Amino acid sequence: MSGEYGRAPLPGFENTVVHRLDSRSDADLAALPMTVKVLLEGLLRAAAAGRVKEADVAALARWPEPPPPDAELPFTPARVLLQDFTGVPAVVDLAAMRSAMERAGRDAGRIDPLVPADLVIDHSVQVDVFGSLRAYDSNIVREYERNHERYALLRWAQQGFNSFSVVPPGMGICHQVNLEYLAKVVQVREQGGGPRGSSAEHGQEGGRPPSEQAGVRLLIPDTLVGTDSHTTMVNGLGVLGWGVGGIEAEAALLGQPMFLTSPIVVGVKFHGALRPGATATDLVLTVTEMLRKHGVVNKFVEFCGSGLSSLSVPDRATLSNMCPEYGATSALFPVDAQTLRYLELTGRDPEQIRLVEAYCREQSLFRTDESPTPSFSELLELDLATVEPSLAGPRRPQDRHSLPDVWTSFTEVFGEPPPDEPGNGPARMDDEGGTTEERLKEAGAAGGGVATAVRAGAKVADGSVVIAAITSCTNTSNPSVMVAAGLLAKAAVERGLEVHSHVKTSLAPGSRVVTDYLKNAGLMEYLEKLGFYLVGYGCTTCIGNSGPLASPEIEQQVIDGNLSVAAVLSGNRNFEARIHPLVKASYLGSPPLVVAYALAGNLRKDLTTEPLGTDRDGKPVLLSEIWPSPELVAQTVGEAVRQEMYTREYAKIFEGDENWRKMDAPTGASFAWDQSSTYVQEPPYFQDFQAEPNPPGDVVGARCLVMVADSVTTDHISPAGSIPADSPAGKYLIEHDVEKIDFNSYGARRGNHEVMVRGTFANIRLRNELAGGKEGYWTTHQPDGEEMTIYEASVRYREEGTPLIVIAGKEYGSGSSRDWAAKGPLLLGIRAVIAESFERIHRSNLVGMGILPLEFSAGESRQSLGLNGREKFTIRGFGELSPRQRLTVDVEGPDGARKSFSVTARLDNETDIEYLRHGGVLPMVLRDLMTRA
Repeated sequence: MSGEYGRAPLPGFENTVVHRLDSRSDADLAALPMTVKVLLEGLLRAAAAGRVKEADVAALARWPEPPPPDAELPFTPARVLLQDFTGVPAVVDLAAMRSAMERAGRDAGRIDPLVPADLVIDHSVQVDVFGSLRAYDSNIVREYERNHERYALLRWAQQGFNSFSVVPPGMGICHQVNLEYLAKVVQVREQGGGPRGSSAEHGQEGGRPPSEQAGVRLLIPDTLVGTDSHTTMVNGLGVLGWGVGGIEAEAALLGQPMFLTSPIVVGVKFHGALRPGATATDLVLTVTEMLRKHGVVNKFVEFCGSGLSSLSVPDRATLSNMCPEYGATSALFPVDAQTLRYLELTGRDPEQIRLVEAYCREQSLFRTDESPTPSFSELLELDLATVEPSLAGPRRPQDRHSLPDVWTSFTEVFGEPPPDEPGNGPARMDDEGGTTEERLKEAGAAGGGVATAVRAGAKVADGSVVIAAITSCTNTSNPSVMVAAGLLAKAAVERGLEVHSHVKTSLAPGSRVVTDYLKNAGLMEYLEKLGFYLVGYGCTTCIGNSGPLASPEIEQQVIDGNLSVAAVLSGNRNFEARIHPLVKASYLGSPPLVVAYALAGNLRKDLTTEPLGTDRDGKPVLLSEIWPSPELVAQTVGEAVRQEMYTREYAKIFEGDENWRKMDAPTGASFAWDQSSTYVQEPPYFQDFQAEPNPPGDVVGARCLVMVADSVTTDHISPAGSIPADSPAGKYLIEHDVEKIDFNSYGARRGNHEVMVRGTFANIRLRNELAGGKEGYWTTHQPDGEEMTIYEASVRYREEGTPLIVIAGKEYGSGSSRDWAAKGPLLLGIRAVIAESFERIHRSNLVGMGILPLEFSAGESRQSLGLNGREKFTIRGFGELSPRQRLTVDVEGPDGARKSFSVTARLDNETDIEYLRHGGVLPMVLRDLMTRA
């Protein structure tokens, strides 16, 4: 017998309760996608707690029937996952809210996470030193030198907030740590108490196993949101979660639900199995291309079909990790036998594994090959046997190319280079002579904390590969592709192949377990002989922390020749100027293909027909000759990967190294702001804070600060890479006595709004249509047309009392879930963004900062309306908004001519309207807490 909203015991587990999905007679569980079932379970709990109406539960239970107009779908995650690039500004905001509470005479401790949170420091290590055994130690020491102020803030947060844990640097990437350790699949909550089985308790297994816990225990699906879009990687384990901006994550931490629309769930049905030579990376690039073409923005993706049985959890995680690249909210794989196998391999408690299986079977959340295909909103199918080796690039992850077409994809973007350019022929040794081993010995002695020395005479040309990085959470979670890279390296070394010295090679795994099993398999030594030494456990190259190229001479050649050189990386992002400011072309590929292109040295070769180089006997070596067979990869993985590796590494996950343990950090309820810090400053959002919000005024006589075309990413709006010395942010740092060598990156400086507002729209590849054809951080001030930086123009407009807008094309704000892509525009004075369409996370972030996102009417755009950005814009109706209300934009041209057009206010629910009325979600939460303090 079920209690209120299906509350009943779980058979076989004492003192447990679940909210049974089968208690709903209005729900066809066999037909509902797993995604909908997980959301429905959350609504059952919310209804039992009196937070939602029965009508809301019924509306989702009858999915896919359209819900009533007033139905709400609040989502409250079980936990929040943070990484340091987005986690630092989140902590800064929470610290600023505590300071505001203190100034108001209230209890600062009221600002405290109500949902458990884990922050993994993984985005700050840079590849300064590479190609030697000392690379890892040198890079992590430099990481602490650069980031001491940021890390001290996080140490403060660790002691100042409840249910807040920090994984120190050098332990792994947040998504992989989440997959291998933090995720529980089923969470346990003691009634009337905090979470059990959560990492917030800092135990080796995150708390006592369920059988040992006292009291009644509520079992719930493990759900989360994370401040990195690749939070979706854990969907491969059957855990529903997705990336949000730091603003949304802060609201979630403070107990604010996220309001979803009725979910559109796109099913992807797999048949068969991958053929020899094709990897999970090739599959994910194929699926990314397929789903981008289909269109899954603002939709949930769910995988099904018998083909799932041939895909391991690491394979699945690779697919789910790239969910932001195909634009979906999440990409869920159901829990099944592969899930249980992975939980066992990674050392989860046996009682927890038994609980996962029992709960998921009882709740119809367990998949078998006999499971019926759910009734999806849309269904796509793919035969896994059709997947072929591929790269994606040179600028977008959805632009997949089979290996024979890679060079064509390059020349279509950058043009055909002259035929007599150097560095194009096959080689065993470098064109300038010397063996790889000799060069790496020189590199190890080079010193200086910079890239390796390269022999004089090394030449690069258009299409030369200058960065080859095995990096990022996308692939390093997957032993099959990592072992394949090691086996390929072994075969290459045995044949006498070497890497050209102009190629900067690096290995940055997602967890320490990766190097454990590579060493156990005897493969690390071969990767190292080709230059793929361990440089750190973190995102490195994929986030833009690639460090300098192989030598200053190589960089100067690229600059002098304005060369279009390339990076090949096993990552997930390859947007313009992200990987390195001098690298115009970036291609994503599997780890073994990264090794292959490092050996080839350039993109001109068709690796399916042309040799990588020549062996010791002068014979050509084809990639197919040294590519490891699936049987060899599987055998090696089976022999090398051991459960004890996971249990050993994660037993010390929260300890940190000596650098972390001896670091000084402030303590107390409120953070002690250091006015001299160039990394962490109190943001202005809560200065002179009023108990009641001022009504949002209309936008009258606004000017366009930036006008851009399609697919402008959050990298363009809020760059993550290096800071040019002559940029507004660079000039600020120099004015504050920061040497260029200590600039660090934009991402590392996100705790200082003065740096970030100057870095907003400062990407050197930004094409602002108001910049007179120049790339970068330029615009023209109106109406005089004077050219200046975007930051300088914003300051002048503010002095003139002129509000600002942005006008854009399709998919505005795609890419990373970067809160500064909304915070920066707010501080620049931008009140509204008018675009043809928005990426989901960025739209939400804009609303969360009090900026109004507006969409052109279908079929209209800046071009069709004849807008050139020199006009004045007036938008009225801010005080009378309703969800998706139509508004009119009045336009006055430079010649006084007037016209108007209609837009849709992308405020999708009443909560969005409240956020805008308060000037953002954090001011709204702060006002609420102040009234209750």
